[in-house]
Amino acid sequence: MNSINLSRLEKVELRQCWQTEAGDFTPWLAQEENISLLGETVGLSLEVEAQEKEVGPFRADILCKDTATDNWVLIENQLERTDHTHLGQLLTYAAGLNAVTIVWIANRFTDEHRAALDWLNEITDESFNFFGLEVELWRIGDSPMAPKFNIISKPNDWTRHVTGAAKQLSNAALSQTKLLQGDFWNQFCRHLEETSSSLRTANPSPQHWLNVALGRGGARLNAIASTWNSETNKAGIGEIRAEVEFFDKNSKAFYLPLENQKSEIESELGESLVWYNPDNAQVCRIYLRKTVDISQREEWDQQHAWLKEKLEALHRVFAPRVKAINPDQYQPPKNDEGVME
Repeated sequence: MNSINLSRLEKVELRQCWQTEAGDFTPWLAQEENISLLGETVGLSLEVEAQEKEVGPFRADILCKDTATDNWVLIENQLERTDHTHLGQLLTYAAGLNAVTIVWIANRFTDEHRAALDWLNEITDESFNFFGLEVELWRIGDSPMAPKFNIISKPNDWTRHVTGAAKQLSNAALSQTKLLQGDFWNQFCRHLEETSSSLRTANPSPQHWLNVALGRGGARLNAIASTWNSETNKAGIGEIRAEVEFFDKNSKAFYLPLENQKSEIESELGESLVWYNPDNAQVCRIYLRKTVDISQREEWDQQHAWLKEKLEALHRVFAPRVKAINPDQYQPPKNDEGVME
């Protein structure tokens, strides 16, 4: 029997790779492939907005957007063990923003600081999320060093889900349709998890939409489950939709270059899309739709499978194209008099 030669993992001191936090570690982490590694660890789709960015009265090492929700993600880095100064900064950040995720990265977390993050996750609602991660470097023999993030503290999603559900059921204003949609999205998210989908969604809520990350701020995928039918303009037998949505000041700058690629995009997808670009509104949409009755729970498996297939196809086709667009180069179209509209 032939013996197998195996090497041993060797842990490397962080300072061998990064001498300083601001000059070395933060610029490294802000690179797209590295922020993606962090995002995979915590389950978020992150896009870097700025480094050493002033946010109101405070300054974040890295400022990101969660592209699934368009909420802020603030990252604080330490190459040493955690300290009270950085904990105070995290609390200042949370106090200054309405919805935010805080990611605290350090060489080592003390027991009291891990307990502090656990406590913050317990006492705050789903608008605030606190993550604590320890960063490590490893290599085998003379191989390049490889980073590894270990989650030390994270939000208790299960507790929050139960608490949120209790609040929903106690709210008399919540309609039966909203409760139905909440169940629909909870089961859809379980379907994505069970089928190992790469799609990253926001937390399911009792509403007709579910946001899905596309990988770019100001753009996202939406899954829609509605009792309103956009083809007949009537309520009752509604529809499900998989759509790309552009919703901020750069919406036209994203939409129009894609519309110029309409034939190529639809050929790659293998079907026609609905292109929605109203003159009097900022939000633009590109979508696929299917007439269904979401009240028929026995049909949810087929409806969820359709949404997953179409959302994954839209992500595959649109994500690289959207990332390649520079909205600062956008020139609004001109009317017949040569005036920009």
